[in-house]
Amino acid sequence: MTEIAQAQLRKFVDEIWNDEVVPTLTTYIAIPNKSASFDPDWEKNGHMDKAVELFVAWANKKLPDLPGATLSVERLPGRTPLIFIDVPGATKSADTVMLYGHLDKQPEMTGWAEGKGPWIPVLEGDKLYGRGGADDGYAMFGALSALLALKAQNVPHKRAVIVIEASEESGSPDLPFYMDALAERIGKVSLVVCLDSGCGDYDRLWLTTSLRGMVGGTLRVDVLDEGVHSGDASGIVPSSFRIARQLLARFEDIETGKITGADFNAEVPADRQRQAKVAAQALGDEVYSKFPFVDGMKPAGTEGDQLVLNRTWRPALSVTGFAGAPAPRDAGNVLRPFTELKLSLRVPPTADAKKASATLKQILERDPPYGAHVSYEGEKEGSGWNAPATAPWLESALEDASHAAWGQPMAMMGEGGSIPFMGMLGEKFPEAQFVVTGVLGPHSNAHGPNEFLHIPTGKRVTEVVARVVAAHATH
Repeated sequence: MTEIAQAQLRKFVDEIWNDEVVPTLTTYIAIPNKSASFDPDWEKNGHMDKAVELFVAWANKKLPDLPGATLSVERLPGRTPLIFIDVPGATKSADTVMLYGHLDKQPEMTGWAEGKGPWIPVLEGDKLYGRGGADDGYAMFGALSALLALKAQNVPHKRAVIVIEASEESGSPDLPFYMDALAERIGKVSLVVCLDSGCGDYDRLWLTTSLRGMVGGTLRVDVLDEGVHSGDASGIVPSSFRIARQLLARFEDIETGKITGADFNAEVPADRQRQAKVAAQALGDEVYSKFPFVDGMKPAGTEGDQLVLNRTWRPALSVTGFAGAPAPRDAGNVLRPFTELKLSLRVPPTADAKKASATLKQILERDPPYGAHVSYEGEKEGSGWNAPATAPWLESALEDASHAAWGQPMAMMGEGGSIPFMGMLGEKFPEAQFVVTGVLGPHSNAHGPNEFLHIPTGKRVTEVVARVVAAHATH
């Protein structure tokens, strides 16, 4: 492999990020291009197209520096757009590296600090606040900057394709159709680099080794046709909220949060247990202190490695939405007619999400207490992903890249969230190696208020991509 001059790589990456990437991401953050699930009129509203135009304009300015590179915006009928960049390699190998990211965003969320907001880009020191910069707007800029950095040093790489989709935050429903439509143009993928994940801290390279799957849907319990005086009905009419609690208790231990049932659980592999211990040792209290606990609140355990596994391999339920109740200030003494809950159940990386979804519906709807009307409408489930064994050449390249970029050894850890693309690619390219990493570290708060991009980490991840792509050329 042609030796990469670290000082020159650092200078190139810092300059392109400072002069071009950060200013462009600042413009991008101001565009409210919510994913289609949160903006059904996305096509009419035009925000997604505006974001695509911004990305394409920047990329087209850089492609002349990569001879033979092409860019197209793919638009299948009824689907969100996809940016496809094809960069020829300097070798004759048919192997291709695919670099993945997305440009659609989560919705606004409440609780932003004063002066900040989802569509208000704010640069404070090393942090760029606003929705989508870290999740995952930076990905195309980081990937293309890495290839440009290699070209600047005449370091060869194999053919690379950059795929930037626009439906990831909706579960990537459009991506499989594009993967099929572009199959011949994509070719034989032997390395996948996904830049849509997280990092345990900002002090080293973090590799994501697994992703939990997700089963979600809406549970509704009806007990009355209309609300009635609670003093008159309570004790006779069972509360819809209590019944909902009973139903959830069928598979969730209310004291511990443990999820029961074979379809919701899976054995944690021994190597993932070992990696969890290493990650917990590297992170220390950051395993839990990164979360904005209220004063006096404690995490759900004291052993760091077990908390890591709770977050990355074990199932857990969150109630993310509630309907059927007025705001407390507007609530009279009324026994409500129904309760509706939005459920988000994370399942282990190796669990069968489709089977888990069917089981969950059966558990919730069978034998309704008191004969209440109970319905559960599941959403499209998403299976998780467990990375294949890392090839020796790639492990060596990643370790070298972490030392070069951060001066620290790399660390590995699963992620609690989902990236639907990964499971699909794992099936489509079973022989491929995977590098899944990202910039979402402590307090970066993806999907929530005060989301930020830690700019130095974005730069260092860009350096890592350059080094890994270069190492791939000699494999």
